[in-house]
Amino acid sequence: MKILLTGATGYIGKRLLPVLLEEGHEITCAVRDKNRLEFAQNGSKTIKIFEVNFLQESSFQKAPKTFDVAFFLMHSMATSPSDFEEKELKIAKNFLSYINLTTTKQIIYLSGISNEPALSPHLQSRKNVESILKKSKVPLTVLRAGIVVGSGSASFEIIRDLVEKIPIMVCPKWVKTRCQPIAVRDVIQHLKGVMLNKETFHQTFDIGGPEVLTYREMLLQFAAVRGLQRKIIDVPVLTPRLSSYWLYFVTSTSYPLAVNLVNSMKVEVVCKDKRLETILGLRTIHYKAAVRLAFDRIEQDMVLSSWKDSLISSHGKNNLMRYAHVPVHGCLIDHQQKVLSENSKDVLENIWSIGGNRGWYYGNFLWKLRGDIDKMVGGVGLRRGRTNAYQLQVGEALDFWRVLVADKTGKRLLLYAEMKLPGEAWLQFKISKQNGKEILHQKATFRPKGIAGRLYWYLMLPFHHFIFNGMINGIVNFRTKKVA
Repeated sequence: MKILLTGATGYIGKRLLPVLLEEGHEITCAVRDKNRLEFAQNGSKTIKIFEVNFLQESSFQKAPKTFDVAFFLMHSMATSPSDFEEKELKIAKNFLSYINLTTTKQIIYLSGISNEPALSPHLQSRKNVESILKKSKVPLTVLRAGIVVGSGSASFEIIRDLVEKIPIMVCPKWVKTRCQPIAVRDVIQHLKGVMLNKETFHQTFDIGGPEVLTYREMLLQFAAVRGLQRKIIDVPVLTPRLSSYWLYFVTSTSYPLAVNLVNSMKVEVVCKDKRLETILGLRTIHYKAAVRLAFDRIEQDMVLSSWKDSLISSHGKNNLMRYAHVPVHGCLIDHQQKVLSENSKDVLENIWSIGGNRGWYYGNFLWKLRGDIDKMVGGVGLRRGRTNAYQLQVGEALDFWRVLVADKTGKRLLLYAEMKLPGEAWLQFKISKQNGKEILHQKATFRPKGIAGRLYWYLMLPFHHFIFNGMINGIVNFRTKKVA
């Protein structure tokens, strides 16, 4: 089967892609930047990629047009709370203009459960997108899901932050709202099951797990799986704005996502019917089982995707890959280098393990302080961590950086700063060979914006001296403990 997959670099898209490939389908991925798609770099013979930004009215004359099924998995929930609705509608209209030029026999759209009369802007936007896609001459199948539970999902990571960090939670009244969570593996099975299934054409289905739970029950059941005792006190005085700030400062979420989540958490997302399970012969798993499976993946370091991977930069840039070429002119640079006396393999592994739980090899408390300050001024902070402990992919988040280049063969890692700055910043690690010796180069580049940017750099110079020097020494000298 020939399949068009949009949103292939997003949370669900990254999970669905390997499943479809394993079944032998021919996949065409429509992405904004092919460098962010791992399979593109691995040279898979059954996958094709074409670059397109559906926010722009592009010409699709040269784009592929022979498909059986098209998945619409594009969303803008993590962008500004005020403009994501407009963006989602524009994406849907441009997608439809393209799909009507193709041989596609079915469109499959993953939407949100919207059975309540009063919906949040996020859920209303999803419903509006459904209305646009229904105008296509191509049969549409809509799957409406609520809370998706899986390693790396936004809801899972937020609940994990709350449960694991706060013994006594003072929560807004939306913790009493009911929802019907579904495991990410079950979402994938539903998406896969409706492909060219004529019984699902021109149909809209709710999909969810076997339980209807309040957010309070989800938090407490999550705690039970983790073997933690937690107490929840709900108060009616927290306004939506205060609730958003509360989520933003306590968890790793961005502020725009926190706003959209809080608005949606006030609305019940419960399935009206689950007839699709009968049609497909599926049985969904319980919430606790989904949480256990998620932690199995985390412990095995097999998290395939994270909600953080699909976020755009806090600077509002849609295509960060254009910044993979580090500027030279008009920049302030801190360049450290160190000759490696031993094989560079261990040093390379240390570079690829930087950030997250391991930290930055020197002055981790200062990095944490910088992350806290960033959160206070509306940035992403340091809590995003990393998706995998020892692997890095282009486009994924790494604390308050974004990975632009992760060329392990070429021994080069390039990061772009997503913290709030009066300018732009890059951090590069590269191992090169000179006169028969291997040398680690560590280069921090800052392109200041006006006087404020230069003042920022010079005020930080004393800290840079210790942090950057300590970091390169830490990378070279760090040794993991080996079990005897």
